[in-house]
Amino acid sequence: MKPETLRLLSSMPHFSFLTQKEMEMVVAQATPTRLTRGTLVSTQGKTRIENVLVVLDGQLSLYQQKAEGELLTGYIKKGEVFGGISVMLNAGISLRTTKADTIVDAIAIPAGLINDLCAQNKAFHEYFLENFSHNIFDESLDAITRAAQARLFLSGVDPFTFLSEEDLDRVAASLSRVSYPKGTVLFVQGRTRVGYLYILQKGAAERYYEEDGEKKMQELLAEGDIYGGISILLNEGLSVRTMEVVEDALFYVLPESLFQALCNRNSAFSDFFSDTFGKRMLSRSYASIIAKTLQPKADNLQLFNQPLSQIYSKNPLFCDASIPIRDAAGLMNRNKCSYAFVSDPVASQVGIVTEKDFTRKVIARGLPIDQPVSTIMSSPLRTISENAMIFEAMMTMMEEDFQHVGVVDANQHVVGMLSSRDILAFQGQSPLFLLREIQLAEGMDRIIEKHDRLAGLIRSLINNGANARNVTRFITTVADTTLKKLIHMTIDKIGPPPLPFVFMIMGSEGRQEQTLKTDQDNAIVYQDPEPAMAEAVNAFFLQFGEIACGLLNQAGYDFCTGNVMAKNPQWCQPLSQWKTYFREWIHAAEAEDLLQASIFFDFRCGYGDASIITELRQHLFSALDGWSGFFRHLTENALNFKPPLGFFRNFVVESKGRHRNAFDIKSAMTPIVDFARVYALKNGIEETNTLDRLAQLRIQKVITPPEYEELEKAYSFLMQLRFVRQITAVMDDKVRPDNYINPKKLTHIEQTMLKEIFKRVEKFQGKMNFDFIGIA
Repeated sequence: MKPETLRLLSSMPHFSFLTQKEMEMVVAQATPTRLTRGTLVSTQGKTRIENVLVVLDGQLSLYQQKAEGELLTGYIKKGEVFGGISVMLNAGISLRTTKADTIVDAIAIPAGLINDLCAQNKAFHEYFLENFSHNIFDESLDAITRAAQARLFLSGVDPFTFLSEEDLDRVAASLSRVSYPKGTVLFVQGRTRVGYLYILQKGAAERYYEEDGEKKMQELLAEGDIYGGISILLNEGLSVRTMEVVEDALFYVLPESLFQALCNRNSAFSDFFSDTFGKRMLSRSYASIIAKTLQPKADNLQLFNQPLSQIYSKNPLFCDASIPIRDAAGLMNRNKCSYAFVSDPVASQVGIVTEKDFTRKVIARGLPIDQPVSTIMSSPLRTISENAMIFEAMMTMMEEDFQHVGVVDANQHVVGMLSSRDILAFQGQSPLFLLREIQLAEGMDRIIEKHDRLAGLIRSLINNGANARNVTRFITTVADTTLKKLIHMTIDKIGPPPLPFVFMIMGSEGRQEQTLKTDQDNAIVYQDPEPAMAEAVNAFFLQFGEIACGLLNQAGYDFCTGNVMAKNPQWCQPLSQWKTYFREWIHAAEAEDLLQASIFFDFRCGYGDASIITELRQHLFSALDGWSGFFRHLTENALNFKPPLGFFRNFVVESKGRHRNAFDIKSAMTPIVDFARVYALKNGIEETNTLDRLAQLRIQKVITPPEYEELEKAYSFLMQLRFVRQITAVMDDKVRPDNYINPKKLTHIEQTMLKEIFKRVEKFQGKMNFDFIGIA
């Protein structure tokens, strides 16, 4: 029967929209069926449609159940389909009572397969709606009384309030009504197509996002609320969320074609959906959802979103601070524990002692074992909440470089202990494991090998829901760890520095915002030597910079094309010269003089004496005081970077070359980075990270909480897209990472998100223009 099934279905126009592969799926799952005359096929509102029937011969009758009895509303004849509209629009519950008028021969296709085909193939779905949705709703509202009721109802519902009188009359006359019982799941996120705009007239429904079987972002729909507009306009008709009827509900429904026509004619009506969507998209929840759509889960690295409760050691061991070291060791041995929390009557938790403390502080130094254990403990005790995620704990341990952390409850009482060993045992290939391997690596080959694993780990982080900020924290920590390792290798090669110094890092690394495509931006600042030593000291640090930058280049951190590196004599100078540099930049006469200098204002300590950085930063803010021209010039340069959005709100992309039809997302992010830098410097904020700067600006009330939310979500989303592009380049395309995004390869939701972000960035550039240049 299979070849015959293929022949029969192929001859029908609605199946002509399917691809060969889709048709093969249908034929493989289709089965022939026969209904005898008089068979009750379905009962309105009760029967769940398990199979859609393609009628080959015979006739079915459709009846609407009314209080006064059954009303014949139509027929399904040879070549037509039964059940498709109920599956698509009514969660599989029959919209009509259906009976067989004659013997009916049909092909039965599983309802689940029809739903999947509709989700995959928009043309197939639209053909069904256009040709098989007649007579499924209540009779048309063309009666004067019905149209008047609908019009009165819509006149108080946004965005119909934006329509002209003529359009409102047209909509009211085109509406139909449909009712659903409690418990009906109308739409399933990402699987069900939406062919109508649904306006809730009576009852209640809930829309929500589903993740791992749990409802997220739950929102109750009440009278006058609308569903389907965003899915139709921005997601190619696929339902953005799941919607379930929670009280018996009555909806007005407007066909997709009429809804689209209204949007095309009325920008205010259309903007209601797109702008509402844009605001929602800039929330943490929506950004997280969209981030998860960027790449399918290709692996099973589930470390990052797991709670600490899965891995930390419970029933912690305590000992008194006054007991001898000997007794503390015996207590740990009897309890087969590698640590003990140390406490005293005054402070409930003082510190911690571990096996390594006995080795390094007692045995190695010959310390008497009758001394109090408090003499060898580590204090103060570092702690983390038991409600934290493993990734948060791991990043804290990586950044602060310690092996043990106390786990505390809401009352700050220690309830357990987490060690790096616990994390490594839980996930042998975790980011923490990579950090340890870099620290212990012997020779450049091993460091390069470890660095080459970075892209894979980042992909795992993103696929498992880690946000952009945590990903950049991880990349920065890897870079900092690698830098420290290479600096130690440099010192081993040429000897210790003659004076205190700092290996200063700037640009994206200085902001702790590194990605997979980041070159070096670094410098050396050393304490001013005695005049007689100046030449020799400078020669030493120049050699130091040459070796360190060379090793960084070998490790995967490319030389800076602008030569802003510690091996350049211009950027290897004593502290006094660096103070002169900053004073000259601040007092520069023209904006062009600051074009190349802006990265120097995002500096931090990479290695060495951090007090030098502190002194240099204090000098910077002191020099800025009263120099409004500096901020004007910095703003003029910042405004040179425009979001890649054209006059008609289309994306501005490269017209030729390797990156044709793409735009540089790094440049698109630059206005947010510049905005944060200018206002941070103006307000004496020491943080260099863009998100940290924005947070401080919010605290100081330079920007409002809503402005902060918009900027934070926009920056995070752009960074997430940037990471995905770079990972795809390295791991899938096998090329060097780049920052170029082809908007045509993004989903409609992602494209809309970008346009909303770019519109908001333009608004913030206008604010900066007004505040520092005086032009509105």
